[in-house]
Amino acid sequence: MSTPPQSKINLNRGVFTISLDFEMIWGTQDLFGPERFRRACEIERACVIDRLLALLVEYELPATWFVVGHLLLDHCCAGSGMKHPEIVRPSHSWTSKDWFEHDPGGCEQDGSLFLGRSLVEKILRCPVPQEIGCHSFSHVVFGDPGCSRATAVSEVAACVRLASAMGIILRSFAFPRNKVGHLDVLREYGFAYYRGPEPEARILRSWPDGARRLANLLRVIAASEPPVSLPQKMDCGLWMVPGSMVYLPMHGLRRYIPVRRRVKRTIKGLDAAVRHKRSFHLWLHPTNLADQMERMFDGLRSVAEYACLLREQSKLDILPMGSIVPAQLVTLEPLTRIGRHVADSKTVA
Repeated sequence: MSTPPQSKINLNRGVFTISLDFEMIWGTQDLFGPERFRRACEIERACVIDRLLALLVEYELPATWFVVGHLLLDHCCAGSGMKHPEIVRPSHSWTSKDWFEHDPGGCEQDGSLFLGRSLVEKILRCPVPQEIGCHSFSHVVFGDPGCSRATAVSEVAACVRLASAMGIILRSFAFPRNKVGHLDVLREYGFAYYRGPEPEARILRSWPDGARRLANLLRVIAASEPPVSLPQKMDCGLWMVPGSMVYLPMHGLRRYIPVRRRVKRTIKGLDAAVRHKRSFHLWLHPTNLADQMERMFDGLRSVAEYACLLREQSKLDILPMGSIVPAQLVTLEPLTRIGRHVADSKTVA
């Protein structure tokens, strides 16, 4: 659970933040197996990431990519007869199988949807610098009772070690399924920021699942103004940057909602950020752009054009999540301590 806020900061002008939960098949394999969203993930690998990066370069947009740590690998194999023995398994109630049951191992060059190092390297080479954040190692749900502290430690340690080997220092975290948990572990491993749940989601968290989903759909249909927020320093020492809204995909019932409603709601969020000098935080999964891809990218392009117009008018800053809070206000764990954790974590490849 999240801890109470300690303090907030003021912003000189509105801020627009884009965060991308880059998880490919890891985000759904525990719920649906590896087949239900296979085609969408294949499209993501083949062209969505390239198109997203091209859009970010065209409009000079820095974003935060929350990468599932397993995607930092280009190959994977079972060790001692067990896949990833260094990861302490969660005991989530919705699955009784081994957490890595569907992980086929193998090499990324064979088109694996469980591996993505070459895609992460593309993000790192982007001419407009992008922030690489963490989305756990294998999409374990930290805020669920089935995720023990030992599980969280093993997941975070694996991510920090793999990222360090690629020259990446992880400072920002997004919780799988937006369920917050084990903030002390993040602090211990050098993280400074995490994406918090949308304020509307916190209000509705006691509602039944069906009622929450319906409320979310109605907000998009109505293009209601999304919330804007200020970063909050929590008692645990981490800064919480709340989400504002998700750019909904076009599968299931959501395909009946015109893209223009998503765009209109997003633009209302940008205007609110300017008006109140707060942060508007749009987030999405790259995989979700695979359905109705042209229409979804046209919508993102309209958002980018409007955000850039506000930036040109000096009304809006466009920043990755880890740059919203001034550096002098962020306290980090000593690097020597982080280095010890990296050295102590076991091999994950």
